[in-house]
Amino acid sequence: MEKSTGIIIKAISGFYYVEAADRVYECKARGIFRKKGISPAVGDHVEISINDAETAQVETILPRKNYLVRPPLANLDRLFIVSSAAQPSPNTLIIDKICAVAVSKEIEPVIVFTKTDLQDVNELLRIYRFSGFKAFSYSIQDHSGKEEILNLLESGISAFTGNTGVGKSTLLNSLIPGLSIETGEISRKLGRGKHTTRHSELYKVGGGYVADTPGFSTVDIERYEIIRKAELAGCFPDFNQYLCKCRFTGCSHVCEKGCAVIEAVKSGKIQPSRHKSYIQMYNEVKDIPDWIKK
Repeated sequence: MEKSTGIIIKAISGFYYVEAADRVYECKARGIFRKKGISPAVGDHVEISINDAETAQVETILPRKNYLVRPPLANLDRLFIVSSAAQPSPNTLIIDKICAVAVSKEIEPVIVFTKTDLQDVNELLRIYRFSGFKAFSYSIQDHSGKEEILNLLESGISAFTGNTGVGKSTLLNSLIPGLSIETGEISRKLGRGKHTTRHSELYKVGGGYVADTPGFSTVDIERYEIIRKAELAGCFPDFNQYLCKCRFTGCSHVCEKGCAVIEAVKSGKIQPSRHKSYIQMYNEVKDIPDWIKK
C-alpha cells in the first residue's frame, strides 16, 4: 500500500477528492474521524493511502492553521468579501462582521465591490482602504480591478463569500475564463439571488487555489463563528493602536469616558461606520455566556 500527502480540493456526499502527486484521487475517510467528531474539509492537507486497485482513503488530517465551520473550509490565506454596489445594496455591518471573523482566524480579508456600473462605490473604497484593508471595485463591463485581484489569487488558498445575489460566481467566471461556475438570476420580487453553488471546491489559479462556496450569511456567522466580547476589539485592526490608551482597564470601547477608540472616531482616525458596526456586534455578544460559544 502506497501513502501520499495532498490537499482536498472537493468534498461531495462523503467522498473527498485529493490532489496528490500530480493527480486527483477519489477517497473515503477513515471511520475514526466520525468517532472523534471531526470531518475532513476542503483545503485540508491530508495523508492518504492508495491500494493496488487505485482506490484511496484519507488516513490523517494534518494540522490546520484555521478552519471555517460553514461552509467547511480549512487553511485559508485570504477571504474575498464580495458586496454588490446595488441590487442588493451593500451592507457595511455584514462586511465588517465577516472581516472580523477573518481577522480572528488570521485570514486576510479582501473586499470587492461588484456591479459598480450601477452605483458609485468610491466612498466605500475610501472607508475600507483608510481602515487598512485591501478593497477593490470590479465591473464586468470594463474588467476594472481584474489584474489586482488575480495577483492575489496567485498564491495560497482563497475563498469568495458574501450575501446571495452579489455575484460571487459571476465574478469568478469573469476573472477566470473557462471556470463556468453556475450562476443564478436575481429575483425582482425579493431583490436577492438564489444559491446556485452547492458545494465547496478548490480551483487551481496559477500557483494558488480559489474556492467558490455556497457562501455564508449573517445567521451562519452569528451561530458558528461567534467572537467573544473580550476579543472583538482586537478583530478590528484599525482599533489596534488605540486599545491600550484608554483611561480605564476593561474598557468596552462602546461609550466610556476616556476611551481612546471613541476619541479616535471623533478625530477622524477611525471611520464612524466601523465603530458603529463594532458597537452593534458587541451588543449582540455581550450577554452570551462563554459556555455557549465553545
